[in-house]
Amino acid sequence: MEVDQLIKWRRELHSFPELGWTEFVTTSILVRELKLMGYEPLLGESIINTKFVRGRKKDDVEKAIKMAIDKGVDKELLDKMNGFTGCVAIYDSGKPGPTVSLRFDIDCVGVQETDNENHLPLINGFKSKNQNQMHACGHDGHMTIGLGIAKWLKQQQENSLCGRVKLLFQPAEEGVRGAQAMAESGIVDDCSYFLASHIGFIAKSGEVVVNPSNFLCTTKYDFRFKGLSSHPGKDPHVGINALAGCCTAATQLLAIPRHGKGMSRINVGVIRAGEARNVIPAYGELQVEVRGETEEINTFMCQQAERLVKGVALGYGLDLEIEIMGEAVDLTNDKEMVQLLSDVSKSNNQTVIEQRSFGGSEDATILGRRVQKINNGKAIYFVLGSDLKGTHHQSDFDFDESILPIGVKIYTDCLLKLISKK
Repeated sequence: MEVDQLIKWRRELHSFPELGWTEFVTTSILVRELKLMGYEPLLGESIINTKFVRGRKKDDVEKAIKMAIDKGVDKELLDKMNGFTGCVAIYDSGKPGPTVSLRFDIDCVGVQETDNENHLPLINGFKSKNQNQMHACGHDGHMTIGLGIAKWLKQQQENSLCGRVKLLFQPAEEGVRGAQAMAESGIVDDCSYFLASHIGFIAKSGEVVVNPSNFLCTTKYDFRFKGLSSHPGKDPHVGINALAGCCTAATQLLAIPRHGKGMSRINVGVIRAGEARNVIPAYGELQVEVRGETEEINTFMCQQAERLVKGVALGYGLDLEIEIMGEAVDLTNDKEMVQLLSDVSKSNNQTVIEQRSFGGSEDATILGRRVQKINNGKAIYFVLGSDLKGTHHQSDFDFDESILPIGVKIYTDCLLKLISKK
């Protein structure tokens, strides 16, 4: 794979970062490149089950579509997307064989990219063009690797491969909002194998973590309290204070006992309430996440959190709305996939790290688990090491571009072992 082409793709994608469910320009770039290679990408509701969409705000989507039109995105393409981002490219050898799915996330983080004079994207003119939006987690690199694999597949000699490869460019990974809707479309239900990965994170350049551990199940909540506004001097008895409910709920949520069978986490990340000092606030919102080492532990944390906020609402006389904004599960890599990746990584002169704690959540696990369950398939999630400038989700984040061709090669070597014609 030509390194210059990979870098060109990465830098264009880095320049146009977009938050989850608003990646219309990003999707248009992916579709453009995939069509040039000879693919006809699937779009919209053919790959997204809208009943399972989480954390998608209609106003943000409509604003993003208008911005995409202003930036020259084809209206016909936007119509095909029908308000839903992401795409899937399918390589079909035309010969019987297994179907392999590979997943690449496409959204960015809500961070303002640094203007530090030593920041490579600034120096080389590919810094984010979107205010308070940045590829600060490496998803631009993930998409680039996906495009590299797509090009490699089209370059293979006739009769060298069998079966099919599905390249899933998934929206809204941040906040673990997008994979469930893609999985529920059925797009991976015919797949025998599933592979996904992350750049950097827990490994440096030259390393591949083939079996990361401690994927945390997670559930993201919005808790919305509705009370009644009134004058705090004349009619304090009339008002029902939603801010007070939020504060009580926040402190009690953080005090939920942790589970004894493994890691459990809870965080209250956002409180919004109040309009003026002389008005009893009628509305309040908490943005909360729980995590658990297993589904059992995560379910325990969810039950505790929901029970608690319902009790607070009842105690204060508040109405309560609970909305799940995102979810992810844990994933156990299949042993044969771990061995395959180990062999491929070693053959590419990478240092194989058998196991290292991931310690976070990732919704590719939903797709991987579905392949394992629906089709008795095999799945793996791994970490492709990269030296980093800054850390993930920081304004000065950047990764080592030299790992891009290595990433493509590791995936394509795995494909050769899985679907090469015997």
